[in-house]
Amino acid sequence: MTDDLQNELGEVKQKILVADDEASIRRILETRLKMTGYDVVTAEDGEEAVDVYNKTMPDLVILDVMMPKMDGYGVTREIRRTSDVPIIILTALGDVSERITGLELGADDYVIKPFSPKELEARVKAVLRRTTTKEIAAPSGKTAKNVITTGSIKIDTARRQVYRKNERIRLTGMEFSLLELLVNNSGQAYSRNEILQHVWAYPPDHRIDTRVVDVHISRLRSKLEADPANPELILTARGIGYMFQRIN
Repeated sequence: MTDDLQNELGEVKQKILVADDEASIRRILETRLKMTGYDVVTAEDGEEAVDVYNKTMPDLVILDVMMPKMDGYGVTREIRRTSDVPIIILTALGDVSERITGLELGADDYVIKPFSPKELEARVKAVLRRTTTKEIAAPSGKTAKNVITTGSIKIDTARRQVYRKNERIRLTGMEFSLLELLVNNSGQAYSRNEILQHVWAYPPDHRIDTRVVDVHISRLRSKLEADPANPELILTARGIGYMFQRIN
């Protein structure tokens, strides 16, 4: 389909920024992602990644951790100052600390190098599906549906927005999807593997460091709980995982 025909049909390709200092990886990912139907822009170092991001405003960012001029952590920090765009980091096989640091800074998921392009494509598809749900406007003059209030927190599942005392709390798409799963099933405990299957769309037999869930839970608590060290909303279910508890 030509760009002109695509525009006539009103279809807009989702745009992905691939930032990696290895030309072969950039070339492979650009080719594969374009074949899958995405528009792709690239950067070969961290500073260029920030510049390209600001100029193109992609729908998703794929970042290598180790890049010249500015590493993937620095790029994540810069992007997270103003945007909740989904970020997938590429990290070395044995370096758990790299993965955790990236997630703590706001990345939504990670893929371990060396990786298969097919695996990365699956992660891209899953993250975009969970983070690009369109906001639904409530009818004028009517009370919005799907609004959950617990304590001072208001969760609008239609608009995918969260408020504390009418002040909006910024959540990434994956943070909201995790919160939505727990809130819609208040009182039900989910294991980390179950959360990975429901929110990140990992298959049951996929081996993954479940700390990706722990880090996202920690991020949610820091944003929602009055005292994150003693949570009242997002509770740890001993021997199982996590659950949400509504409070009056």
